[in-house]
Amino acid sequence: MPGVKGGHEGLPGRTAPKSDTPTPRRRRLSTEELVDGVLANDRTTLARAITLVESNAERDFEQSQEVLRKLLPYTGKSLRVGLTGVPGAGKSTFIETLGMRLIEMGHRVGVTAVDPTSTLTGGSILGDKTRMEKLAADPRAFIRPSPTGGALGGVGRKTRETMLLMEAAGHDVLLVETVGVGQSEVTVRSMVDFFALLLVSGAGDELQGIKKGVVELADLVVIHKADGDNKQRANLSRSEYERALHYLQPATEGWNVPVLTASSVTGEGIDEVWQTAEAFRKSVSDSGVFMKRRRNQAREWIHAMVEDHLHALFRQHPDVQREIKGLEKSVMEGTLPATTAADTLIRLFQGEKSS
Repeated sequence: MPGVKGGHEGLPGRTAPKSDTPTPRRRRLSTEELVDGVLANDRTTLARAITLVESNAERDFEQSQEVLRKLLPYTGKSLRVGLTGVPGAGKSTFIETLGMRLIEMGHRVGVTAVDPTSTLTGGSILGDKTRMEKLAADPRAFIRPSPTGGALGGVGRKTRETMLLMEAAGHDVLLVETVGVGQSEVTVRSMVDFFALLLVSGAGDELQGIKKGVVELADLVVIHKADGDNKQRANLSRSEYERALHYLQPATEGWNVPVLTASSVTGEGIDEVWQTAEAFRKSVSDSGVFMKRRRNQAREWIHAMVEDHLHALFRQHPDVQREIKGLEKSVMEGTLPATTAADTLIRLFQGEKSS
């Protein structure tokens, strides 16, 4: 049957026959194999290395840190770009259009597409490869959709490590997509060089989440979907945001935040977005701000890792596990102050640590 591969696969109402032969487990790669494969930009090995650093299993931690240590000298040479915007702003479409244009220019693009993880089911959508079909299929690009694991605001706990591995594999432009406007923007701002905010014309500020604090994080504002009947409205929005930005302090010292219009449908404005990112890099590199930001990010990474580890130890503490539900119930019922409950849990944790 045309268009159908593998016999029964793809036919509605039909399933492939089951095999009694167990699926063989993949051989665990050595540290050297992982390092060599990443440096050779072997996509399969890169994916397995990222899976390793994302793992919460104790047996994987030591090897993942050794892999990162050996690859560290090959990292840091990319431009790390954060992109955010409300649902409907067309972030994934914009990333694919920009990514394909960058590939045409000779760049190799890595995309960290962070998906929301349900706090109820623990599930993850992981749909970005479907939304970026062309980019995902190009060997000069690598897309890694990662579940947030409940991390604040939709930022993957291992996003920083994933970025380092992509850099070691030779990807010189990294695009980090967030799940939307909110507290996660502060976290993403702390791990990228250049931060772009995507907006659309015709939506109220309350819908776009255009709070002063969010705009102040941006190095570039892009009015997206500036095509067809929406082009005129996009230009009006551009003028409005240009006026508003005059009253805000720029996110980066010595850089005036531009406002551009762009369309992923026509491609208009996409080159200007990248030219702005390159101009930003040159400007902040010449002034020393670029390296200062990178050093501060490395320091913040240490604290983030320590906080993450301490939180895990706290939640795993047997006395904390035994008492936390009851204390939470008392606080929710209004019979115990939250400060008292928190103090009790901390004392339980410290008592185990000091014994």
